[in-house]
Amino acid sequence: MNTAAVADFRTYPLISALASVELLPDQLRVQWADGRASPFHHQWLRDNCPCPLCVYNVTREQVLEIVDVDEDLTALSVHIDQGCLCVEWHGGHSSRFDPGWLRAHAYDDESRAERRDAKAKPKLWDSRFELPVFDYAALMEDPNTLLQWLLALRDSGLTQVSGVPTEPGSLALIAKRISFIRESNFGVLFNVQSKADADSNAYTAFNLPLHSDLPTRELQPGLQFLHCLVNDADGGESIFVDGFAIAHALRDENPEAFRVLCEIPVEFRNKDRHSDYRRLAPIIALDALGEVAEIRMANFLRGPFEASVEQMPLLYHAYRRFIAMTREDRFRLVKRLNPGELWCFDNRRTLHARHAFDPASGARHFQGCYIDRDELLSRILVLQR
Repeated sequence: MNTAAVADFRTYPLISALASVELLPDQLRVQWADGRASPFHHQWLRDNCPCPLCVYNVTREQVLEIVDVDEDLTALSVHIDQGCLCVEWHGGHSSRFDPGWLRAHAYDDESRAERRDAKAKPKLWDSRFELPVFDYAALMEDPNTLLQWLLALRDSGLTQVSGVPTEPGSLALIAKRISFIRESNFGVLFNVQSKADADSNAYTAFNLPLHSDLPTRELQPGLQFLHCLVNDADGGESIFVDGFAIAHALRDENPEAFRVLCEIPVEFRNKDRHSDYRRLAPIIALDALGEVAEIRMANFLRGPFEASVEQMPLLYHAYRRFIAMTREDRFRLVKRLNPGELWCFDNRRTLHARHAFDPASGARHFQGCYIDRDELLSRILVLQR
């Protein structure tokens, strides 16, 4: 039976050819041409068979459930055919594996460490950060420029785009170059300007301390856009800090405070006449590998701390230290946004703030929107393939 060797939309480069394969009682042992050895358990290979009986070739999604395969299933025979690993199973099923795919998913210690090392890592920055600036027209027309912008967003968490039209609503066109816009109670596109009936401090002339938007939600928005239409008012400069850089510095300088902010949850609240959002979560969230993955912070949306009597002093000490670090000049990037420019940044990493401005000195009108981080990462992968 002819079977597919890769059940994916992506292609996998041939890093090293298959040199030999040895059949063992519960696994196969593959020897690669570059000298690496990779064991593959029978269950794993059968679970990942890419043939049309196991994977629907239209969606490239798995049909097979491993529970429907005998737990003690073993291979009847193995061989290498035209560079692919071929397995004949007891019971009559056949599997064929592309060597590029197989190497990309090998789970020997060396291969797993190699993938971890190759994974994109945040590029931490401070006040000396050289802000990546991209041209609007190029982003709208050139897929490669678009990819470079998205990679900069993924890795540094803060970018600027220049040459953006200043007509209201223009922001939606560039946001949709990434994906669909995430709507919130503030709308699809929200207008950041001073107004008397404000339902957020953002819609006043006050200074705003460093914060992430919508920390009151189970999932904070990933990307935030702020597009300047008019900026004639005195003041109102934008301030940014890399929350990941502060978290790493805190872990080095005060490990106990870092631990407290990772473990003790804080409640954030956002309420107006028509909505009431609340979320209990740590200020610093770690991913499955223990790396900093998210910062959740907005002092003006924070409820009273609720911690044990023993933990309360620890929480206040850690919280005060984190806020104090966001005010240190070593971390702060201060820039004024001009008409036709926009910020795009990782809202779950880059904290942003604004100096107070004088609405009597001139008009100030920004528009903003959100896109989830998952959409950024998906778009990158599609552009790369």
